[in-house]
Amino acid sequence: MSLVSSHENRLLLETVQAFMKAELHPHEDLVDRLGEVPLEIGRQIEARAHEAGLYAANLPEEVGGGGLSLEAKVIMEREFGKTSHALHSWVARPTELLLACEGEQRERYLYPCVKGEKRELFALTEPEAGSDVMGMKSNARRDGDDWILNGSKHFISGPVMPDFAIVFAATGVDEGPRGSRKRVTAFLVDVGTPGFDVRDGTHCVSYRGYKTFQLSFDNVRLHQRQILGEEGKGLELSGQWLTYGRIFVGASCCGKAERLMGYATEWAASRKQFGQAIGKFQGTGFKLADMATELRAADLLVEDAVRRANEGTLSDADISMVKLYCSEMVNRVADNTVQIYGGMGLMEELPIQRLWRDARLERIWDGTSEIQRHIISRAILRPLGA
Repeated sequence: MSLVSSHENRLLLETVQAFMKAELHPHEDLVDRLGEVPLEIGRQIEARAHEAGLYAANLPEEVGGGGLSLEAKVIMEREFGKTSHALHSWVARPTELLLACEGEQRERYLYPCVKGEKRELFALTEPEAGSDVMGMKSNARRDGDDWILNGSKHFISGPVMPDFAIVFAATGVDEGPRGSRKRVTAFLVDVGTPGFDVRDGTHCVSYRGYKTFQLSFDNVRLHQRQILGEEGKGLELSGQWLTYGRIFVGASCCGKAERLMGYATEWAASRKQFGQAIGKFQGTGFKLADMATELRAADLLVEDAVRRANEGTLSDADISMVKLYCSEMVNRVADNTVQIYGGMGLMEELPIQRLWRDARLERIWDGTSEIQRHIISRAILRPLGA
């Protein structure tokens, strides 16, 4: 990547690569087999991440974070994409939404997350409101200086049982030129608050060991001080997280595709059939050519998004193009790698099948491919009044 052009970014890349080799890669098979990250391994990764200066490296220095630039964050996420989300998520990158904390909220939520004393969840998705955020049923009504929260969330992911959740709930309705629209507010909700139940959710075949949680709220009483940001501005907050989150997903997909292509190339060069390396057959060699071309294009899309973000010209369509192309690219690379390996690509003894399973989720979370295409096509048609 051309983003790795400065001395500082080269040092970061080398630090992350060394950390992954020592602390993450050795546990991949175990975690995939167990379906969880043993707590002692997770805590060890946390401790070593602090020592390496990688813990909370995404947050600004003024709050105790590493103060990485957007370019540096993308470099880090691209490398982490080469291993399981279940493992690299223990190297916490607390959500930037916590920078909206004010006053005592910073002492109670932001700083403990930076120090590794607390973990948060980003709780937006519901059983009936995935891509359709406005379909959310979770709601909070005002009661004096308090709010009463009811509803549920699912597919809320994290490496370990959280200490609190950033919960999005409807707090009213606004009228606009396009009709009525739910007013959404973000709340900071502590685990242990009466009426708030959080438990392990369903198990996913992608990123085994990366937990999903189910959250339910039964007349949970929250003080006004537990609103994150402003009342009614929750969607704007979530949009900030999703904006850069989708770029990071794109970068992560590029990293995973690079690892897969490394395996595919090595196998194509060493596996012999009919007296020659299978890579010499066009059926295999052309797959490698397509994989290399698509990976280059995906990396360039990510780099273009970073440039646009730094210039202040990044649009929703730009972000969606990154998420759409990179997530579908890594799935094609994964499928072609399995095909090049043949039957061996599906054997549990090799990492190919695990990377293939992990890649499948990328087209779904942080906005499905269909949602990204909708955002892109809307941006094309709206200027024409369609």
